[in-house]
Parts: sequence; structure tokens; C-alpha cells
Amino acid sequence: MTREQFTQYVKNNQRAVRRFLIALCCGNSALADDLAQDTFVKAYLSCDSFREDGKFLTWLYRIAYNTFISNRRAVRRSESIAEAERISSHERSDRAFDHQALYIALEKLSEKERSAILLHYVQGYAVNEIADITQSSVEAVKQLLSRGRQHLKGLLKE
Repeated sequence: MTREQFTQYVKNNQRAVRRFLIALCCGNSALADDLAQDTFVKAYLSCDSFREDGKFLTWLYRIAYNTFISNRRAVRRSESIAEAERISSHERSDRAFDHQALYIALEKLSEKERSAILLHYVQGYAVNEIADITQSSVEAVKQLLSRGRQHLKGLLKE
């Protein structure tokens, strides 16, 4: 892949990757932007591993997902959910906070459930594509979607 091809692919897909990361980060657009930047740098550095027969966006989502998981492992939560709600109600700088209740519910899901739910229902990926992105089995993705739906349903009723 040439540099020009890579640049064009990124231009065509950067909004989708950013939306995916904002959802994974439960509305934290600053963190999502940082992770998106890391994703694109990692993608550029490893663009030789991209197979032309695969979808570029799926490949980017896998890198974004792995970047998100790595970040979550490295960062310890220092604020409670109540503190995050208080801050978000005072600092509405991004339209993403319009869906704060959903983001709070998503944040309570496991990272794997959240990723599966977002990839399937927000991004429109099929179960087998999600399995490829998350490097899981199709059955595992089906279980994550089922459990994630049940957990979200309960959390949103509260």
C-alpha cells in the first residue's frame, strides 16, 4: 500500500473510527481523539500487514479496539460514575453527551460486551465480522451480544 492510498483510506474512514472510539470511551471525545490518533499511527506503521483482500475499515476497527483495550488496561479509574455524571452535566462541550444515560449504561458493561454491542448495533457489522475484529469466535460474539443486550436492558430501566 502506498502512502497516498493509506492517506485516502484514512480520510474516508476517520469519522467512523472516531465515532466507534467515542462510543467505546462512553462519550469522552478527548480520549477518543487521542486513541484515534494512536490508531492511525499504529495502522500506518503496520500498513504492510494489511491484506488488500480484507476491508480496510475492519482492519482499522481491530487496531482501534486493541488500542482501546490497551489503554483501559493501563489506566486505573480514578473517578466514580457519580463524579463523571457531575462533571458531564457541567461541561457539555460535545454533542456526544446528549446520550449520557446510554454512555453510563455502556460503561457498566464489560469492554467485550460494549465492543460487540457497538460494532453490531451502531456500526452495523455482522457477527462474523465482529469475531474477526475482536479476534473471538462467532459463538463468543453471539453470547456477548445476548448478555450485553440483557445487561443494557436492565441498566436502562434503572
